[in-house]
Amino acid sequence: MRTAEAEEGSQQRLARVRQEIADAAKSARRPTSGIELIAVSKTFNADDIRPVVAAGQRHFGENRVQEAQAKWPQLRAEFPDVVLHLIGPLQSNKARDAVQLFDAIHSIDRPKIAKAISEEMAAQKRVLRLFVQVNTGEEAQKAGVVPREAKSFVEMCRNDLKLEIAGLMCIPPVDEEPAVHFAFLQKLARDCGVSGLSMGMSSDFEAAIAFGATHVRVGSAIFGVR
Repeated sequence: MRTAEAEEGSQQRLARVRQEIADAAKSARRPTSGIELIAVSKTFNADDIRPVVAAGQRHFGENRVQEAQAKWPQLRAEFPDVVLHLIGPLQSNKARDAVQLFDAIHSIDRPKIAKAISEEMAAQKRVLRLFVQVNTGEEAQKAGVVPREAKSFVEMCRNDLKLEIAGLMCIPPVDEEPAVHFAFLQKLARDCGVSGLSMGMSSDFEAAIAFGATHVRVGSAIFGVR
């Protein structure tokens, strides 16, 4: 069970993150309403999450379909207006479960996944917000479309699969300046004709906001370190 002190801690951290987002938006001369905070709840259980929902947070992010299935059906029964984002890699054999559970997927990165999601949305009569993940650092160990193929991949999703792509997502290399990657993704999004930019985490979301982030994915700054 969570103690009252622990609950207050996550709520206070959420309030601080919201204020930092507002400050960053003001500095960038952007409306705060154009920035969606996704509280990344991966590895945290329902008792950890409830205080954050109670404080008014409604958008949450998970990395794994199976982990989300274990906790979110009950939480969504309690809080039906929660919006759930899949921000981790997706395997095609999990497409059915992902479309059933999530409202947005930020990690579309290859034709097989895009096709599976398209088919499942049609079968389930659900429309999810979709982001294409771009491997801006071209790291061998990381998922994502390489930048030079991003535009053609987005066009394939639109023209061949009739998918509406909301935006692009990236995770900068840990040893490089993230702002460089955020600026690059912003330009690439313009080239692809999309407006959504899912970028920025606990350590760098303020920089991401300066470069137009529409969705910031913040975990440890809200929930603490597991």
